[in-house]
Amino acid sequence: MNDRTCIVTRQERQPHELIRFVAGPDGTVVPDLKRKLPGRGCWVGAERALVEKAAAKNAFARALKAPVKAPSDLAEMVDSLLSGAALGALGLARKAGAVALGAVKVESAVRGGKAVLVLHAREAAQDGVRKIAGARRMAAHAGIRPIPAYELFSEAEMSLSLGATNVIHAAVLDRGPGEAARRRIDALALYRGVAPDVEASSAADAAKDME
Repeated sequence: MNDRTCIVTRQERQPHELIRFVAGPDGTVVPDLKRKLPGRGCWVGAERALVEKAAAKNAFARALKAPVKAPSDLAEMVDSLLSGAALGALGLARKAGAVALGAVKVESAVRGGKAVLVLHAREAAQDGVRKIAGARRMAAHAGIRPIPAYELFSEAEMSLSLGATNVIHAAVLDRGPGEAARRRIDALALYRGVAPDVEASSAADAAKDME
């Protein structure tokens, strides 16, 4: 197998679709999200089910050619690391002015073509989600690229990361730090098996949203 082959599926993947693992000093498997840890590494498709399968089948020991053991909470550990990386990048994007907060500002960013991604807290009311979804449909109908929306974090997680209170809706903007945050949010969603809500646009939908 080459360096970009998942040890579970035996399929070659792009780097962003894989997670690197190495053997730690204590003989346990360690996730290497930044791909900088020394030593022999192996790759697993960046999905929780594949990490769980690799651990259950002892695939790490075979791939690393060492008597390593996967922690029982390895899949949860990876989720926590990916979530932390996404929230950290989101906080940096906010400080750089690449995040809009609140339903009104999010809707404006979407309609103005500035948003690349929308986040709704898990506690978000459906009325607010629908209004922003309507703006996303209108933007798509106007020729702006599709803007995905995710519900990956709680209100508390988003508020802490973004240095604000009661954050329910946020938009990541099309700027450098925003792009970095988008990549990490996409990686977390892929790992959790959460497909983005990408609104299908049609003339009928757009007309309805204007009523």
